[in-house]
Amino acid sequence: MVELVAGFIDVFADAPLTGNPLAVVQGADNLTDEEMRRIAGEFNQAETTFIMRSTRADWKLRSFTASGAEVFGAGHNALGAWLWLGEHGELGDLTTARTFQQEIGPEVLPIELVSIGGRVHGRMRQAPLRLFEPLDDVTPLAAALGLDRSDIRSDPPARPADTGAAHLMVRVRNAATVDSAQPDAGKLLAVLETTSAEGCYIYALDPDAPAAAYARFFNPTVGLWEDAATGTAAGPLAAYLAATGNLNSNELAIEQGTKMGRRSILHIRLTPEPELSGTGIVVLRGVLRL
Repeated sequence: MVELVAGFIDVFADAPLTGNPLAVVQGADNLTDEEMRRIAGEFNQAETTFIMRSTRADWKLRSFTASGAEVFGAGHNALGAWLWLGEHGELGDLTTARTFQQEIGPEVLPIELVSIGGRVHGRMRQAPLRLFEPLDDVTPLAAALGLDRSDIRSDPPARPADTGAAHLMVRVRNAATVDSAQPDAGKLLAVLETTSAEGCYIYALDPDAPAAAYARFFNPTVGLWEDAATGTAAGPLAAYLAATGNLNSNELAIEQGTKMGRRSILHIRLTPEPELSGTGIVVLRGVLRL
């Protein structure tokens, strides 16, 4: 029998049972891809991150959705794994900020961790922004989201953006429009298949707070219907808004997950690459027996 340390951490959370839950499995070096997929299905969370040794970085991370699809990019899947390690003393003294390297797919990316008031906080840099062609016609997209065509704004246009994973950025009229979206999985998949995007990030900018956005995320391509906090979408959103003159500073705060009852706040700083920051709360630690 193999025993592995595993558990759950709520990422971007200020209190337990808020934010975006992540399952974490330590010491996963000897697990096969099939075993990792089955474990992710067993935990049935948006994502499960497996921590293993690396020859190129301090740690290697692999993340799978509950449906068994592997996902990449430095989002809540990566941040949560490092917060987990830090909270359990696996990274040494963090009273002074320290930078670590993480292997995620083909990339090695830095993450800075520091303990503030007894809680570990993380800040990690994503890849430079890549933009793909805007949608020629947003009518099918509006139908897929259960919205009117007039609900989708063109400043900036709906367009895939990528800082580690490509997602379709869709600005809508206001926060109420974001909450009113009722996506049709089949129609949304059909739209996404015509683009370079994996998921769909719909958002509204708060006119009273130009540095704030309100968003929801849908990713039927990997079996993830709605996500409570998506770092791999928040990063490219901030970078895209800045590139199109829609961001008045180098920082963006994004509220996500509220519609799901899991309010999360994601903070992005452009340096010029997006840096995602946040903290989390470990809610469960135990032993996984195989």
